[in-house]
Amino acid sequence: MGGVNAAGRTSGHQAYRRTVLDALHKDDQTRTLIGLAAMMRLVIHHDDGQWRDANGEVLDAAELATRYRQQVLDHSLIRRIEDPRFNADGIPANRQALLSFDSPHTFQVRRRQLPDDLPETWQVRELDRHTLEVTVPAGPFEVMLPERRPALVRAAGQLPSGFEPSRFYRSVHHPRGLSMAIFGASDCLGQSGLEWETLRDRLDPDAIAVYAGNSIGQLDDEGWGGLLKSFVSGQRATSKQMPLGYSQMPADFLNAYVLGSVGATGAIQGACATFLYNLRLGIEDIASGRRRVVMVGTSDAPITPEIIEGFRAMGALADDESLKALDALALLTDADYQRACRPFARNCGFTIAEASQFLLLMDDALALETGAQILGAVPGVFTNADGWKRSISAPGIGNYITLGKAAALAREMLGAEALRKRTFLHAHGTSTPKNRVTESHVFDLIARAHGIESWPVVAVKAFVGHSQGSAAGDQLASALGSFAHGLLPGIPTLDAVAEDVYAERLRFSRTPMAFDADAAFINAKGFGGNNATGLVLSPDVTERLLVKRHGQAAIDAWKGRREAILDAAGAYERRADEGHFQALYRFGEGVLEGPELEVSAERIQIPGYAQPVSLSVDNPFGSVKE
Repeated sequence: MGGVNAAGRTSGHQAYRRTVLDALHKDDQTRTLIGLAAMMRLVIHHDDGQWRDANGEVLDAAELATRYRQQVLDHSLIRRIEDPRFNADGIPANRQALLSFDSPHTFQVRRRQLPDDLPETWQVRELDRHTLEVTVPAGPFEVMLPERRPALVRAAGQLPSGFEPSRFYRSVHHPRGLSMAIFGASDCLGQSGLEWETLRDRLDPDAIAVYAGNSIGQLDDEGWGGLLKSFVSGQRATSKQMPLGYSQMPADFLNAYVLGSVGATGAIQGACATFLYNLRLGIEDIASGRRRVVMVGTSDAPITPEIIEGFRAMGALADDESLKALDALALLTDADYQRACRPFARNCGFTIAEASQFLLLMDDALALETGAQILGAVPGVFTNADGWKRSISAPGIGNYITLGKAAALAREMLGAEALRKRTFLHAHGTSTPKNRVTESHVFDLIARAHGIESWPVVAVKAFVGHSQGSAAGDQLASALGSFAHGLLPGIPTLDAVAEDVYAERLRFSRTPMAFDADAAFINAKGFGGNNATGLVLSPDVTERLLVKRHGQAAIDAWKGRREAILDAAGAYERRADEGHFQALYRFGEGVLEGPELEVSAERIQIPGYAQPVSLSVDNPFGSVKE
């Protein structure tokens, strides 16, 4: 696994550890704080093994953690938006206006700023090579007047302050979401401890797939956002904005610049359930035998004025006025913004966020052969629509089916007792009044059906906000952290469970809770009726299943091979904790266009790839050949 969100880096469970910080052993707290301080460029780890602050002062680990603790806490997770466009000066905008002149009006303008097509009534006189004098007649005159609009929403789940993923490779006008995708995939490969080229050389290139995207494309200025407003803003469209705006572009970037993959690729969109939709493609490919390795992920960077305004206009976001009304406040402080997201409590809307999350999936035989470290297993992801709807954004019935199927699979694999006592729910938990009622009702009915009396509920959006298509990736990464550390994150903004929540069979906690889990349910409820639930098994359960399938001798051999992989992964995580990141970005390397291939009826040999692509295909349809 790899990626980044408002809590930090995914690898090494850093982001997860940020959400359970106070419950960790002191050494783990120190490691987490130091890693985040380095990520935020507050301190630098030098080659001599010493930490130094920006002034060059040498610090030991304990002193570093103490000095920067509050700064790290205040500038990670949900907080006041740090983009200067959202500050007191307001967001740059224009307002249409109709001026009326009682007499002709004259002004001077630079030649290149004058429109190409002028009204017939305008009179233009050249003053010099660069300047023109324009006279417009009396009467109405349409203009756009520049203004600054106050930000109506000022809270978001932003990447830790000072961390900029585009710094780690030669990013040339890449949208933020794609820079985050490069970092997330690189972090995933680094954390795996595997050499990608060595792994790729073992396989038919077509046995590898990449399914990655996001829910709404790249809508910042470097992508479709800048393209769509180029005419009205007076800016020129660039050659990069159109192609880099597509929502499948994270997969395209991984194939072209990180993995060099020629296997299956694509992205499936499902609003807030997008990560799980792509995860389903990956596990079904592996279960069918079509692929042996799949990288799955999403990368969303929606913290822009326009996207925020769109969600605010539909009443989905927790805007400043609603937060004030919720707590009867005249002004909002930084602490109030940090409490903006309140799943299953009295709340007023979700808090938008950015995140990039990637998983590396393998079939079990290949994982054992390579000695891969196994963080868990995903036996199934279920997706269902809502059927007939009145409002396209309103919740419906599909989520009852997805969680019901996932719970039934868990019962079949783990037994009824384990389902009741050793599973937990990673709720979508958006912090909207509608979600707290509808999602808790889904949980309640499924709990009743299986005799579950106290089902633990985790809602990590309270920490990292709602990263749109990457939301379930945030949840799954957190679940893997819970398997590793035995702690479920609490919901710190849950002062009291709202009265309309179906809480009788659910277990909520404000603080981290020790829990020995066999499995987690990753739940998502997306706009438009995009529902998904994934079942994730713990490493311990996964190993027991592998013993049943492959035998103890095979597992013992795998553990022996795993030692070197764990060493490599540990070395990567130590470097990352020191703030030394190296994004994998191979622009222009090994480019092939077709004439270099060796093609026969049975296979295609690609230069630079150890194994050929087999052209053998299954035919389940029969034949009419003689």
